[in-house]
Amino acid sequence: MFKRKKHVAPEATYREVWTKGDIATKLSFFIMGSNALANKQWVKGLAFLLSEVIFVVWFIFSGISALSMLVTLGTDKNKKVVYDASQGVYITKQPSNSVLILLFGVLAIILCIVMIYLYCVNLRSTKHNYILKRDGKHIPNNIEELKSLLDVRLHATLMTLPLLGILFFTILPTVFMISMAFTNYDREHPIAFSWTGFQAFGSVLNGDLAGTFFPVLGWTLIWAVLATVTTFFFGVLLALLIESKGIKHKGFWRTIFVIVWAVPQFVSLLMMAQFLDYQGALNNILMNLHLISSPIHFIDNQASPIIARITVIIVNMWVGIPVSMLISTAIIQNLPQDQIEAAKIDGANVVQIFRYITFPQILFVMAPSLIQQFIGNINNFNVIFLLTGGAPMNSKYNGAGSTDLLVTWLYNLTFGQEQRYNASAVLGILIFILSATVSLIAYRHTNAYKEG
Repeated sequence: MFKRKKHVAPEATYREVWTKGDIATKLSFFIMGSNALANKQWVKGLAFLLSEVIFVVWFIFSGISALSMLVTLGTDKNKKVVYDASQGVYITKQPSNSVLILLFGVLAIILCIVMIYLYCVNLRSTKHNYILKRDGKHIPNNIEELKSLLDVRLHATLMTLPLLGILFFTILPTVFMISMAFTNYDREHPIAFSWTGFQAFGSVLNGDLAGTFFPVLGWTLIWAVLATVTTFFFGVLLALLIESKGIKHKGFWRTIFVIVWAVPQFVSLLMMAQFLDYQGALNNILMNLHLISSPIHFIDNQASPIIARITVIIVNMWVGIPVSMLISTAIIQNLPQDQIEAAKIDGANVVQIFRYITFPQILFVMAPSLIQQFIGNINNFNVIFLLTGGAPMNSKYNGAGSTDLLVTWLYNLTFGQEQRYNASAVLGILIFILSATVSLIAYRHTNAYKEG
């Protein structure tokens, strides 16, 4: 027997809604909320109407000015002394504040996009009501519309505030920062600046900063790989050691390592910076044991770049291994013991069991977490800034030291003597591109993604 197909009402085009709709429906194309108000959907209709009225008033009195000034970022680029005829004196006219002009211009663009989205929502609501009326179906009234916000459309209600927060505290600052990369905003142009296109990108990739960017990029990638691999590998080994059958007081040993992780990182790193100082405790201990004849420069400006880089990797292991140990411990405790026992019966030793059973299963579970740790290490500001401050300084670099990562170099360019805000914005964009590219490529090659 053949099943009878469920009858589905034909969709309507906006052309049909415009040509065959009533007056309120046609007015909705110009006055938002007209159709909703005509169908006694008071809250929805008033919300649309007020949004349009507020937007139009803002656009006339402020929006047009903000968008027009965004083109030039202000016409007055220099301080001027002009004669004020009304007062009969000369006054100093300050240059345009391009930062505020850029900020309000970006905000104006975002508000226009939001208004376009609300207009589309208004048209979809109008079309929906038109189809219901055309097909002789019930059009929800005001009470039913409000109830749906706590029922079938609860997701929209709950997402309203988070979306507004993302809009104003994530999207707006991000677009503002990206826009700065296309200006000449720096120490020489601290207040009034202009659009310069891709000039700042050229400076970083092929100009005076290129000699710093590519070496720092190389060290950033090396650091991210080594920092991730070492903390993961030794964290797994430590978890296996503690979970071994011959080890007693497992909880005590875990607690000892977790304390290092529980202490605020900036406290641990500042303490380690004092410990590794030229006149610090480590050098005194080594000299008292007669292992060295003179203090070693580990992390100061006189240190060897190789020694300083090895030092920060080792300190990062001390900080990061407890995290990997805890995650690995949870995985190890849930490994299928029947596979391990079967492997032992077949004659597999400890190394073979680790290589072919334990480690692959830990890696399978932790692969997404490792990608996250890798990206976190690319942007690991704390370890470098608090431990070495980028030292030792490199005379071949522009505002960066031998241990500086891209993110700490960005900080130096922003708050150091250079104050090249446009170049800092370019670095922020490049770091995002690097992180996003590595994340997508790495995640798509994990077994968790392939088998998901």
